[in-house]
Amino acid sequence: MRRPPRRSTPAGEHRPVLLAQVLEVLSPRPGAVIVDCTLGFAGHAEALARAVGPTGKLVGLDWDAGNLARAAERLAPLGVPHALHHANFAGLPSVLGAEGIEAVDGLLADLGMSSMQVDDPERGFSYVRDGPLDMRMDRSRGPSAAELLASLNAEQIAQALAEYGDEPAAQRLARAIVSARSRQPIQRTSDLVRIIGEALQVPVERGGGWRLRPNRQRWQTHPAARTFQALRILVNRELANLRELLRVLPSCLKPGGRAAIISFHSGEDRLVKSAFRSGLEQGVYDLAAETPLRADFAEKQANPRSRSAKLRWVQRSR
Repeated sequence: MRRPPRRSTPAGEHRPVLLAQVLEVLSPRPGAVIVDCTLGFAGHAEALARAVGPTGKLVGLDWDAGNLARAAERLAPLGVPHALHHANFAGLPSVLGAEGIEAVDGLLADLGMSSMQVDDPERGFSYVRDGPLDMRMDRSRGPSAAELLASLNAEQIAQALAEYGDEPAAQRLARAIVSARSRQPIQRTSDLVRIIGEALQVPVERGGGWRLRPNRQRWQTHPAARTFQALRILVNRELANLRELLRVLPSCLKPGGRAAIISFHSGEDRLVKSAFRSGLEQGVYDLAAETPLRADFAEKQANPRSRSAKLRWVQRSR
């Protein structure tokens, strides 16, 4: 079967989400030490590096080794000291220790997917491009999404779809996946998308038909979006890693240092909100956002990734 031509990526898809809000919240000053826990295309990192200048330092982490070279190329012309690490942010203390840094002035974690990862069909993150059903951020370790779907029972699949994807049809989809794999292994993204479409009895043609768009006051999403999100979170143990980052965060911030975390899923946001509230109550933090910052309609139109983004921030007690 011929694959459809690859869609070119609009420039907006590489825009960092909530960039103005990140800069306002973190207020990076010349000479500051900033950590970007999720480098991606280095959109946030570039702006933060410019703000701290040549007397400051940027430390960047990314679990996807493929992002590091592109980030380094983007940061090199700025003349700002920076150190990039192939690491998960759950291991942030070890990264800072390797750099001889006790604590930092500011920290950012953008928990969303990089458009570069979604655009590469070989990574298996996209429900509109056919490719191997992989979804691992770090392809050198752990089971792929295909391997997990082959090993989990219907109850486990349904639980993951409900908890990590907020999928209302979790039970139905789980039964459909188990039934389909009994006939043939589910090895490609197009296999899974077809199963979802048949189970939900909706069209799931690849291409522009299900791209996010404003419809009155609502945003339309692809029928497979929640399932793909849930599998990605499950494959990469994203919530467990976030819990660890939130646990070690206070010890990584200087007094008065700030952290900003951008989440895209209700489970992520609940963890961040709870950790920040608990830190306030215990006196670990002395300031925090009362409500999450959101993208305005103009940003949502220019950058569809921002539509579900929530930014929460906190300040370490002085």
